Amino acid sequence: MTDKIPHHKTVAENLIARLKAGTAPWQRPWAPGSGGFMPMNPVTGNRYKGINAVHLMAQASEDNRWLTYRQAQSIGAQVRRKEKGAKAQYWKCSERQEKLDGNGNPVLDDKGKPVKEAVMLDRPRLFFATVFNGGQIDGLAPVKRKQPAWNPSALAEHILKSSGAEIAHDQNNRAFYRVSTDSIHLPDKSRFPSADRYYATALHELGHWTSHPSRLDRDLSYPFGSEGYAREELRAEIASMILGDELGIGHDPEQHAAYVKSWIKILEDDPLEVFRAAADAEKIQNYILTMHHDMTQDQVTTQSAEPEPDNRIMDAHKPAVGLAAPGL
Repeated sequence: MTDKIPHHKTVAENLIARLKAGTAPWQRPWAPGSGGFMPMNPVTGNRYKGINAVHLMAQASEDNRWLTYRQAQSIGAQVRRKEKGAKAQYWKCSERQEKLDGNGNPVLDDKGKPVKEAVMLDRPRLFFATVFNGGQIDGLAPVKRKQPAWNPSALAEHILKSSGAEIAHDQNNRAFYRVSTDSIHLPDKSRFPSADRYYATALHELGHWTSHPSRLDRDLSYPFGSEGYAREELRAEIASMILGDELGIGHDPEQHAAYVKSWIKILEDDPLEVFRAAADAEKIQNYILTMHHDMTQDQVTTQSAEPEPDNRIMDAHKPAVGLAAPGL
């Protein structure tokens, strides 16, 4: 009997195939204003996160809604016969148990039913759920793409300013975060073909900026072209994909295509790396979005922390970002 392939290997193998074909989730370009691509659950209203988001996006479905068989039934919909679902993994850190009194007897409510309370587990438990795409389900309403209630460029500008990051527009056709000076370096805005391209690039570098020891503390002491450098780029690119969708500025993967071969090798050598990268990407986008409470132009949380000294020598230069003629 053939051993069952572990979930992390199945996910990695699918992503490797997608990378080779140029269709991995973070390789897909999204036009500005066309948000709503990240997988979400229409019953809970929550977005899938981390590796679940990456894995479900890699199924290449046009519908971004994913839900369990029972959830579909709960809203009057029905998964079609013979449809195969995708796995989503969850960590359970607590569970509801009956509350006991001092004598070890169940505590009852005013109706005589046992009172339950959330109890933290000594060890988180991993479990899986099978979810189905909206395109596999009858009875769902058509997908409605909501237009953002904010100006994406203005919101992105607020986020950059509220971060307190040092940003210098002193480059010709490169964009990078320099660890040694804790600073972001970009071409002038006029060098970009559109505002969304500028902000997508700036927020990508802001993702690297979160690596500083005073922030999320990721190790960037790797030379350009190394495997460690490619691992950081994978995190920043997945984070850029999430931010591009949530802010409505789109996603342009072309300028980071040079890392594809390295990403394939990394996943082939260590299938669990994509799980770690997806988790770190969520931390990056969460950190960045805490600078803006509710995605409006009027309510911004200002964070202005004095950068801590960083004596590491690491200049995170990137290849040319492929800028088009001025036209912003």
